[in-house]
Amino acid sequence: MRDTSSRLLLLLGYLQSQPVWSGADLVAQLGVTDRTLRKDVERLRSLGYPVDATRGPGGGYRLGRHGQLPPLLLSDDEAVAVAIGLGSAGTAPGLAEASASAMAKLERTLPDRLQRRVRAIHNSTDVGPANTGTNEPEAPVDPDLLARLAAAISGREGVRFTYDGGERPVTADPYRLVSWQQRWYLVARQHPDREWRVFRADWMHLRFPGAARFTPAPLDGGDYAAFVLREVAATGWKFHARILVDAPAQQVLDRINPAVGVVETVDDGHSVLVTGADSLETVAVWIGMLGIDFHVTEPPDLVEHLRVLARRYQQSVPAS
Repeated sequence: MRDTSSRLLLLLGYLQSQPVWSGADLVAQLGVTDRTLRKDVERLRSLGYPVDATRGPGGGYRLGRHGQLPPLLLSDDEAVAVAIGLGSAGTAPGLAEASASAMAKLERTLPDRLQRRVRAIHNSTDVGPANTGTNEPEAPVDPDLLARLAAAISGREGVRFTYDGGERPVTADPYRLVSWQQRWYLVARQHPDREWRVFRADWMHLRFPGAARFTPAPLDGGDYAAFVLREVAATGWKFHARILVDAPAQQVLDRINPAVGVVETVDDGHSVLVTGADSLETVAVWIGMLGIDFHVTEPPDLVEHLRVLARRYQQSVPAS
């Protein structure tokens, strides 16, 4: 049987999904006894949810007046913002069904005027593909994993997990979730050295029980997003490269998106671009867009890929 909290959320979801439920149907859906159902209904009432119960033919349980929750108090702009946010979330692998369900529930809890406004936004808006910077498929988002990590951060509780296919558990103190480039990352201090690390959430598999509670010692400066960008440039991609560029660091920085990587100064006329991606093709595109002479000596797979590209481009140009 599910724990009480998850069962109450499920019961609330059922009550929101249609105007009236018979007790027998709810018992069957939840896998509980009549007595447990009655207790759960009382728990919802104690939390402020207006659950009505009627006897006789056609009777059953319903949520709020005429089976609806009281109107949700949102301003016009807030309602539009939520609708747009749910529409965008629906394009992320793993979140489409949950986003559609949330949108339906949102509409039912809004006053009629805002219902029409939100429905118009939802029905008239398409969201283009977000992951256009790579030929690698997007990593599915696991809402339960993100929720558990967020709860650990909020509760200052350590986490244990296996990572990137490894078998040995990692223990860390979690501090922040960062969403970037269609990926989710956890910033944490790894045991036993308490060094700061960045972990891709889709490569994590949480282990239970977790680890002990910890006393926070936040990142210097508190810019977790910038820390993720720096760390991912060095360790967070499948392919990494250090590209020697025939230009000073500032000139390279002026030509790249900060998401591409980190630039290190060599001398007045040269710098190193530390970059990477989940595919060799993406790395090649990024360094090709510099518009500056560069030199690649490693990794070998990238060197060979650039040779293939060079031949392909050369063959595409008619002989003069």
